[in-house]
Amino acid sequence: MASTSPESAAAAGEIKDPIHIRRLELSDNERGFVALLSQLSACPDLTASEFATRFGELAAQGDDHVILVAEDPSAPERRILATGCLFVERKFLRGGGKVGHVEDVVVDAAARGSGLGLRIVRHLVEIARDAGCYKVILDCTPELRAYYAKCGFVEKGVQMAVYF
Repeated sequence: MASTSPESAAAAGEIKDPIHIRRLELSDNERGFVALLSQLSACPDLTASEFATRFGELAAQGDDHVILVAEDPSAPERRILATGCLFVERKFLRGGGKVGHVEDVVVDAAARGSGLGLRIVRHLVEIARDAGCYKVILDCTPELRAYYAKCGFVEKGVQMAVYF
């Protein structure tokens, strides 16, 4: 069986990807997480206390609310380069089935085109599959239909909303 250690990968001449995808951490507030979200939608700054409170609320939901971030840990600032969220809706339908909802996917403008969004979305879909979701859904603008099709999604139905 072939070794998959970092040393054997380096010896084989493979290039190690420096980008690390992981769950959101409280310290990501200082790494530009909220500023990154503002590239997607209006997202005023939160105080450290407000961020910590919301982080705690979401963390208390465990695997039913997962926020992933992408960072380059070798970069001096360790800025958050991309993020996406999955929340799991528990249903009565389908024998008490679960649906994964992908939300808030955004890649920093300077990192777009690098495949980070695709990697985040694929990780979120795998988490949903592992959680036993029977489907994963998301809403997007018409301009992003082709992008999400590359991520494996198919257009289905019409989204409607009421905003407050």
